[in-house]
Amino acid sequence: MFTHAAVANLNGLEMMVYNFVIKNRDKVMYMTIRELADAAGVSTTTVLRFCRKLNCEGYSEFRVRFKLYLEQNDEQLVNFGPSEIISFFKSTNNEEFDNLIDQAVDIICSSERIIFVGAGTSGALAKYGARFFSNVGKFSNHIDDPYFPVTNDMAKNALAIVLSVSGETEEILRFASQFSLHNCKVLSITSHENSALAKLADFNISWHIPLTRVGGVYDITTQIPVIYILETIGRKLAKKMA
Repeated sequence: MFTHAAVANLNGLEMMVYNFVIKNRDKVMYMTIRELADAAGVSTTTVLRFCRKLNCEGYSEFRVRFKLYLEQNDEQLVNFGPSEIISFFKSTNNEEFDNLIDQAVDIICSSERIIFVGAGTSGALAKYGARFFSNVGKFSNHIDDPYFPVTNDMAKNALAIVLSVSGETEEILRFASQFSLHNCKVLSITSHENSALAKLADFNISWHIPLTRVGGVYDITTQIPVIYILETIGRKLAKKMA
């Protein structure tokens, strides 16, 4: 029901509905469209658009289909962990997501060198991604300082893989722009394809997990989707280079 393509097509307000539904799946079944709209902080029109983008004619059909979805997947949700993570993996288990990964692999293969970029937690994952890709035979390095100077020599024939949860961090956006100005391709991995970074990049892979911050400042959003995407790309890259 929540395929990667369907979720990726949601705008910011519709994502608010999606995040509420995933986190409150037991409550949603008994909520009216007005109650859901109020709880998610959106209008009933937004909820209807959300339903239609999931191929439901209206809210009534959405509730019926959502109930069936829960009945089919409740056991897996209980056994394997938080519903957000399970929903993410289900959204990637399709040909559309596989094609997206294959396109990323082709872009990486056509680049002479890979530069992973990130700050904070994403910086740590940039280091991990660079090591993982190097292990499979594609030498890569990482930059976790968003003020590191970008030069023509480092950007020539390179691909910058930029990691950012929100895709809105000012320093990361400035860094990505510098790579673009030096004619370096940018591949972004963000939480939503409508983010500023995703729009700036030449190619984007999005993952759809609600953002979580402590005190409104410190980001503790799960990074499991990012690791999965990096490792999936890396393994397909290894097979292609073999």
